Amino acid sequence: MDNESGKTLYRSIDLFAGIGGIRMGFDQAFGDDIRTDFVCEWDLYAQQTYRANHSDQFDIAGDIAQVDEEEIPPFDICLAGFPCQAFSIAGQKQGFNDDFKGRCRGTLFFDVVRICAEHKPKVIFCENVKGLTIHDKGKTFRVIRETLEQLGYRVYCKVLNSKDFGVPQNRERIYIVAFRNDVESSGFTFPSGSDTGICLRDILEKETPSVKYYISDVYMETLKKHKARHEAKGNGFGYVIRNLDGIAGAIVCGGMGKERNLVCDDRLADFTPVTHIKGKVNREGIRKMTPREWARLQGFPDSYNFPLADVHTYKQLGNSVSVPVIRAIAEQIKRVLEGEVEPQHVVVRKAIEEWA
Repeated sequence: MDNESGKTLYRSIDLFAGIGGIRMGFDQAFGDDIRTDFVCEWDLYAQQTYRANHSDQFDIAGDIAQVDEEEIPPFDICLAGFPCQAFSIAGQKQGFNDDFKGRCRGTLFFDVVRICAEHKPKVIFCENVKGLTIHDKGKTFRVIRETLEQLGYRVYCKVLNSKDFGVPQNRERIYIVAFRNDVESSGFTFPSGSDTGICLRDILEKETPSVKYYISDVYMETLKKHKARHEAKGNGFGYVIRNLDGIAGAIVCGGMGKERNLVCDDRLADFTPVTHIKGKVNREGIRKMTPREWARLQGFPDSYNFPLADVHTYKQLGNSVSVPVIRAIAEQIKRVLEGEVEPQHVVVRKAIEEWA
């Protein structure tokens, strides 16, 4: 299909869409050459944030298990950030046996397979936690890879770190790119990234954040005692105050997600609480990062709208993706689809000729 400029228009679907991070990366890479025709996301709060940033003329589908693959419009690119909880080192690592509210999250990958088997898109793109590669001694990842190959795809995968792509966050994720066998993809390579030098100081709020983000002295003591108990047992759990000239640890949706990425910001002048807290606001300037700062850690532009309360926004961002990484991979995918990448055998032949 061609767009208005006569160039190829790639149609995409966005499965397990979250708040739209993967779509944003592809939109940035493809520009007007891509159009999203179907979106699926079962979390109602994530749907609200997605809608606040996209004006699609169709409804967001909910439970993917209830979606009939034949009712999905034809598409060229499948975006699928299928749930990572089943494979995360932070969870119980149940994998394909993981049960959540009566549903098996690990097997949601097979809904991707079911849909792609019907439509046979040119590209299937998946993102997940690094732990997926080692779950069940590598058996889970092997099943995923072999399933895609049996479906008729050539599979490429690599672990990339967000800190190499312009955001100050140490976040390793596995990225899977599968090209249909009739697409010449042998020259595909993942982007390597580079040390951009960006640090936490570069993404902090320009204005002093609300006092509500500053930790109370009582809670600060609780965090210190909690950390001391774990250190006595030889564990590394506990709060972390990040160096502003360094980077953040991976942000996550729950547990110690915020407390593992505290910062010291001494700009606060009025310590009067605006929420109910125990004790007083600490005088060391220690605070949680704000939702907007978390959004910047994931590479979302400041224009991205987060309409819900902080508790939902933190969760959504912890579950989301680093947009600059997605964009860099999508740019490489586009080059392959448009024939801008030399096949591997051509590259090898040229190398041999030069050596000879």
